[in-house]
Amino acid sequence: MSNSESFIQEVTEEVRRDRLYGAFRRYGWIGVVVILGIVGGTAFVEWQKITGASRAQSFGDALIEAFDSGTPAERRAALESVSADGTQRAVLEMLIGSDPAEDKAATLAAMDRVIADTALPAEWRDLAVLKKVIVAGTDLPLADRRAALEGIAVTGRPYRALASEQLAYLLLEEGKTDEAIATLAALTSAQDATSGLRTRAGQVVTALGGAPAAAVAEPAAPAETDG
Repeated sequence: MSNSESFIQEVTEEVRRDRLYGAFRRYGWIGVVVILGIVGGTAFVEWQKITGASRAQSFGDALIEAFDSGTPAERRAALESVSADGTQRAVLEMLIGSDPAEDKAATLAAMDRVIADTALPAEWRDLAVLKKVIVAGTDLPLADRRAALEGIAVTGRPYRALASEQLAYLLLEEGKTDEAIATLAALTSAQDATSGLRTRAGQVVTALGGAPAAAVAEPAAPAETDG
């Protein structure tokens, strides 16, 4: 390689380095920001995990302390003083309303608070509706109970089967035995009903003189053939 060619190559490499350094000085901050964003995002996620775990532990400790209180009234008062937010609030209200025999009014009030909290997931509010109807019983007009239950006895709702069972009992309360039997018989083979609910519905149907719906038959195993 001649001296002139060597000189030109050296100049070219120098120009490339200058351009690289210039580009880094001009745009290098972008990479720094990206790196800081990744590090900051990771730190934030970890902080959320730690904070969430700490908050859950504090909530659990507060519940245990409340349950250590003496009388049911003292336990309820202690629970009502526990700080909670989000889904924790639903759990707390369910615990406050866990002793309707001791204080029916407090239980119904707790369920009403859950039902009214539209920020809670639907499954919690549906559960509160179901519990309110059961606890209130005949203190709540039959038409109001039916309206509440029909709102959650919809396909796809988590407590559809349980709500349908309660609707059947309302039919019995009205003296509509045949309709109640039909509703309960359908539940004996409903796929979204638990085994306990299916058994219970079948027992009531039988006691009312009806016949449970036939269970869905399992497919027969293929017959073995001699090879």
